[in-house]
Amino acid sequence: MATAGANAPIIIKRKKVVGGGGHHGGAWKVAYADFVTAMMAFFLLMWLLNATTETQRKGIADYFAPTVSMARVSGGGDDSFGGDSVFSEESLAKNGTGASARHHDEEDKARGMSGVDRDRAGEAEGDMGNRKLEDLANKLSARSGESMVSEDLARHIVTRVTDVGLVVELFDLPGQQLFDDNSSRPLPLLQDLVGVVAGVFALADNRIAINGHVRSEPVVRRVNPVWDLSTDRATAVRRLVDRTALDPARLHRVTGLADRELVAGNPLSVRNNRIELVLLRDGK
Repeated sequence: MATAGANAPIIIKRKKVVGGGGHHGGAWKVAYADFVTAMMAFFLLMWLLNATTETQRKGIADYFAPTVSMARVSGGGDDSFGGDSVFSEESLAKNGTGASARHHDEEDKARGMSGVDRDRAGEAEGDMGNRKLEDLANKLSARSGESMVSEDLARHIVTRVTDVGLVVELFDLPGQQLFDDNSSRPLPLLQDLVGVVAGVFALADNRIAINGHVRSEPVVRRVNPVWDLSTDRATAVRRLVDRTALDPARLHRVTGLADRELVAGNPLSVRNNRIELVLLRDGK
């Protein structure tokens, strides 16, 4: 029996294991990751469209626009648009007009972008460019060689160029007021200041705005007089402007702003008593 068992054949059974097939594989994970990424990009796009303005969206679109320059005054290529840019005002980017048709920046023109030289555009179309506004401001500054103001009057004047236009502040100093105490009666000092500013504004054709500001009252009153006082003072300055050579039709608005826009840290400071004469940019 032992000999017969020893001569029996040995059978080895090998089990073939097949892995990675069907739903047990990992390929679906890659596809799912791509899907999640695409959904994240989609919701990010929806958020950007809701959270940005039209101007910002235009800027984003221009950022991703092709801007390949072939020469200083040409760009684009042989694509489906024939080298023209869909973001240009006049298209024909390949001919060097990819930028704004008028008053373009040279660099933007070469790159096919829709940039605009704002100073050149403003001066050519009747608006006041920053350079011209600064030139007018210098005529009211005692530091300028072309100043039209004496040093005594210049102490009451501050100028600044803003998005609204050229703002000229006429303000009180301790012991030197523009109006009679707590009234809207202009003193000779203010009359001289308005005459000088009107002479400078006569060098332009833009519209004019007048804003009245006063300091805060030291005590709380049932009827706060700052609104009426600032409005009356602005109106008094309008009457002074009417007496100058300026065309009254250029006056666009007269506003009393009370003590809502203080310029001094102390609300009671006389520096907050001021009149703003504004040479407005077009459209302001």
